[in-house]
Amino acid sequence: MANVGNSFIVTLEENHLNWGIKRYTNSRPTILGETYIPIPSQSSKAFNIFNSNKLGKGNDELGINLFEARSSDGIYQGIVKSQGANKAGSPYAKQFSEVGNLKGFKHWFSSTNVQPGTKIKVEWTSPTEIIFTIL
Repeated sequence: MANVGNSFIVTLEENHLNWGIKRYTNSRPTILGETYIPIPSQSSKAFNIFNSNKLGKGNDELGINLFEARSSDGIYQGIVKSQGANKAGSPYAKQFSEVGNLKGFKHWFSSTNVQPGTKIKVEWTSPTEIIFTIL
């Protein structure tokens, strides 16, 4: 579980901003507007940021793979899920997206002119709360 003050900075790439059409798999049709915030593997392991492999599919838990999130500019607020894995079966997450809404960050990104190369700081303000800051 992450602690207050734990943070990391990521640089967004094209596939993070257009996941619905820039994926590395053809497992489903393309969908415009899907976005996510990546989690570096070293941060995921250091801060124990888990995906559903940790608790079992459908057993999400606040502070384990769900977090109350907001942006420092006040535009984004929602519940995010840490998900995905860099290696099949790994319990460590590789990205954040809004629960049930892969387009959840799109309005925030569009409103703030986020582009490939934009840096985002992800910081825990409590074990269950995250603040996202565009740098």
